[in-house]
Amino acid sequence: LLFLWSITVSIFGIGGLLGSSGSRYLTVKFGKKKCLLCNNVLMIVAASIMGCSKIAQSFEMILIGRFMCGVSAGLCVPLHHQYVGEISPRKLRGFANSTSSFFWSLGKAIGQISGQRELLGSQSLWPMLMASCGFPALVQLVTLPFFPESPPYLLMHKGDQEGCKKAIRQLWGEGQHQAEIDDIMKEKATMKNTKILSVLELVKEPAFRWQLYMIVILTATIQLCGINAV
Repeated sequence: LLFLWSITVSIFGIGGLLGSSGSRYLTVKFGKKKCLLCNNVLMIVAASIMGCSKIAQSFEMILIGRFMCGVSAGLCVPLHHQYVGEISPRKLRGFANSTSSFFWSLGKAIGQISGQRELLGSQSLWPMLMASCGFPALVQLVTLPFFPESPPYLLMHKGDQEGCKKAIRQLWGEGQHQAEIDDIMKEKATMKNTKILSVLELVKEPAFRWQLYMIVILTATIQLCGINAV
């Protein structure tokens, strides 16, 4: 039982690792918006599987659902940062990117509170608690089709300049947006001369060694600073 419990808890992280590893390939091939929409479907399926696990009397369904949730979360984190950053005007980009950290912490807090035995953590209601992750995914699945694809993706990967301008006007309103388009073109020119490194190449590259050390240390020590307790 202890082994099964440990696997159930940790399999979320394994799925997250796989999901985040495949995010770059998927976003380049299909675009941020399509990936987010499909990712929402994956989360809803995972929530449904976990929500029905008690009726089916199957702990395997919880394992599968947790794994799928991890894959979905691993895809969602980089996708959210990229999409929100790219559809935001330059003056609001920093604020928009910081919302992910805020909502990440808020989601943890809501989960901790909802999991109390007086609320959804009771013996009869815990399947609803596990299935609740499908609600935000459903909201995004319904609302996201009204948003355009990321302008940088349309221009840099699809070469669709008219589609990029249309998306910018839909997001930022009418006006002169040529400076933003020029910035995207400069970024496209820079990327042509920049080699995309794999994870293994990044680890082996001496030029990025200290930056990598800093990120690993910060990510590891943030778990010890009491943020989860807060």
